[in-house]
Amino acid sequence: MAKLVEIRNLKVEAKTDSGRRVEIIRGVSFDIQEGEIVALIGESGSGKTTIALTLMGYTRPGCRISGGEVLLAGKDMASLSEKARANIRGTEVAYIPQSAAAAFNPAQTIMEQVIEITRIHDLMPVEDAKARAVELFKALSLPNPETIGARYPHQVSGGQLQRLSAAMALIGNPKLVIFDEPTTALDVTTQIEVLKAFKSVMKTGGIAGVYVSHDLAVVAQVADRIVVLKGGEIQEIGTTEQILSSPSHPYTRELLAAFEPKLYASPAQATADKTPALLEVTDIVAGYGPIQPNGLPTAVALKSVSVRLEAGHNLGIIGESGCGKSTLARVIAGILPPVSGDIVFDGKQLAADARYRRREELRRLQIVFQFADTALNPAKSIGDILGRPLAFYGNPSARQREARIEQLLDMVHLPAAIKHRRPAELSGGQKQRVNLARALAAEPKIILCDEITSALDTVVAAAIIDLLKELQRELGLSYVFISHDLSTVQAICDEIIVMYAGEKIEQLSSADLAGGAKHPYSKLLFSSVPKLDTGWLDGLQQDDELIRAFASR
Repeated sequence: MAKLVEIRNLKVEAKTDSGRRVEIIRGVSFDIQEGEIVALIGESGSGKTTIALTLMGYTRPGCRISGGEVLLAGKDMASLSEKARANIRGTEVAYIPQSAAAAFNPAQTIMEQVIEITRIHDLMPVEDAKARAVELFKALSLPNPETIGARYPHQVSGGQLQRLSAAMALIGNPKLVIFDEPTTALDVTTQIEVLKAFKSVMKTGGIAGVYVSHDLAVVAQVADRIVVLKGGEIQEIGTTEQILSSPSHPYTRELLAAFEPKLYASPAQATADKTPALLEVTDIVAGYGPIQPNGLPTAVALKSVSVRLEAGHNLGIIGESGCGKSTLARVIAGILPPVSGDIVFDGKQLAADARYRRREELRRLQIVFQFADTALNPAKSIGDILGRPLAFYGNPSARQREARIEQLLDMVHLPAAIKHRRPAELSGGQKQRVNLARALAAEPKIILCDEITSALDTVVAAAIIDLLKELQRELGLSYVFISHDLSTVQAICDEIIVMYAGEKIEQLSSADLAGGAKHPYSKLLFSSVPKLDTGWLDGLQQDDELIRAFASR
């Protein structure tokens, strides 16, 4: 096969707030053959997306290609004029973003947007473009391919929108497609459908691809070769099989080790007898929108859900997007008062609305949110952020406050000097540790963890899980851990509840997660988790009728 992409000694610089230039990509070189899919993997900040974007001759604001060559079909994307690059984008190289929703205009139909590139480059008549779009909708296994183009973006699911963004990228018949973490935001059952569709279309069309991801199991299903990156440098390059089975670099081995789930045994598991519940939630009905004449909200998110958590134990709640997991956390925290049901904490009934709970009740039940970026005030220093709950719950002296802030930072393995920084100056993992430290400032008994590792790469997420275990041992905490990542939940929880469409459909012990599942949806969910096996997706046998039944609900 001929070489389609040749990257030689690529260097990219970024400009800091102080005006200093720092090299973030340091002499990267690799090739991509025609029809080959190469994965770029590594932790956040490793340079994966930065390198991929240079294949379009693009860098983020404040960055620039400072050296080397990026040859696409013999053309150097680093040295071409912007007009020449514009002519190549969409026709020779195309891009599929992580968030398909952000790529679509809500005011235009899907068909108008999918065929737009054909009008920009005058590739074909409108009717031919529409026919080509329908062909792609069929190839990407989209429902109602003849009519789905008439809908607006908000009228299709996240998984369908992700496949439609692929149709938008492919309609110009590019030689190379860049996939920028396109399944990260999808639940596992939807992810499988999208991966199958992507793989089928790429292989059938002989299209080359760059797949950016931190998820090795996903990469294993689609990539021919893997480039392992850290700190803007290549650590290792090899075939997917070689990287997964016999990695040579210590960092690659670290990535693989972080992926493997470790079964959790809580400090309280040695107690055979059932202890009184620390938290008992009974028959919760909740939702969003005005209350209707039938006494229910316009959109019912939870339908008579009950959960129980014992002291020192951890409860996992899993299910696909929209199943009601996060709504349940909001109800327990008092952020969203339920329509009906009871919340009993340590033997005492809690008010449904957090505004009517006593300060001591608020202190002992804390929540850590999914997105640390939006949970932390960007205008405040880390010290001010951690000092606020200390003042609210105890009002210590200035000296006590500073000592406690440093102690909290030490507990989450952050240096004391970080208290002077603002959130924007921290990495994703550091911000989530600050988020956790803020919850610990209240000295809680239970922490509700709402998808707190979903936005983090594998290595950082594994470090956060280890930290949670350590804090539990030292402080006697209990966790309610909400996630759609089964391996993460299995690594921290004793009992796991499966939710679907607002209902609790099954409860299992962590050790019995796959083999003990009885409900068809639980079985479908567990069977959809990708494995570190290059043949797993191609050999996956699932009940298509069952998938359609749950997808239509």
